[in-house]
Amino acid sequence: MTQCEINHKADAKSIDLSYTPEVQKETAHLYDKVSHVVPEIEWPAFAPYVKAINDLKKEKGAIILAHNYMTPEIFNCVADFTGDSLQLAKLAAETDAQIIVQAGVHFMAETSKILSPDKTVLIPDMKAGCSLAESITGEDVRLLKQKYPGVPVVSYVNTSADVKAESDICCTSSNAVQVVESLGVDRVIMTPDEYLAKNVATMTDVEIITWKGRCEVHEQFTYEDIEELRAANPGIKVLAHPECPPDVMAAADFAGSTSDMIGYVQNEKPDSVVLVTECSMSDNVAVENPDIDFIRPCNMCPHMKRITLQNILHSLQHMEHEVLIDEDVAARAREAVQRMVDLPAPKVVGPKFKTNQPPAQVELVAVA
Repeated sequence: MTQCEINHKADAKSIDLSYTPEVQKETAHLYDKVSHVVPEIEWPAFAPYVKAINDLKKEKGAIILAHNYMTPEIFNCVADFTGDSLQLAKLAAETDAQIIVQAGVHFMAETSKILSPDKTVLIPDMKAGCSLAESITGEDVRLLKQKYPGVPVVSYVNTSADVKAESDICCTSSNAVQVVESLGVDRVIMTPDEYLAKNVATMTDVEIITWKGRCEVHEQFTYEDIEELRAANPGIKVLAHPECPPDVMAAADFAGSTSDMIGYVQNEKPDSVVLVTECSMSDNVAVENPDIDFIRPCNMCPHMKRITLQNILHSLQHMEHEVLIDEDVAARAREAVQRMVDLPAPKVVGPKFKTNQPPAQVELVAVA
């Protein structure tokens, strides 16, 4: 038996996790919400944890932030706020809650701590990492700045606090083009996502120097995958995330962040759609759009899936595992995030990336 299993067994002794008629009654409205994406046979295993977590949140005055890639029983049944990573961190900073449980990966918990330095930020599993965040370090950024003196650094929010602290400004997949152009320069360093940088480069005249970091979920999608999806599902709308390779973006009908894709589905109401991103997001969007047919190519993020109802309950019950950041690092990272937050809202609402664009020349570098 692993230590994790021992801990959860101990939790079970102190909190009754039986599927009683009372639990069934108190969680029925939540199951009604997710019934077409969570099999009925699974609900008796989920419901006791859902009730226990929601009760414990109230007792401790805590909130749970759930990223769009969380499984539906977490996203829809225990989360207080849902969305993309930066949206969640900003919402957490605006609440009075002093305890934040981050149902997402480690860099997201760090971003919440950066924007809420006086609050307790917990992550249910410290091993919930990210291939992008782990592809680059603060030392790498310092070496890049030595190689390209005077060139400003734009870092994706999908990075560690240490990387943010070495950056001039942060960006999201939704505002990346706006951030790059806001600096008023001819060339920028953009880390760490190679594909996001290449896709941004098709939308701007700014020269981009980037890093060879990739999301292990989005890099798996190929142009051939999109063609096969269209052949098997005539008339389907294809929505791609800008962490995908450029040829996948070019093959899509729409390209944008997770929030942009959700907005497209809600506004356009396609008969059938495929979200070319982590697979749990389709379930979560389908909950609010039951009349739309979602085709699900299941590329799963193993890091996101480390977060479960069981370890959320354990984290909240025992106040584990707290995310802490060196004060100097957090202060400098906060400046980079704040510069992005302070940018004016875009005047035009619509696709953040054009599809069917020619590939852009991007300087791809690595430093020893």
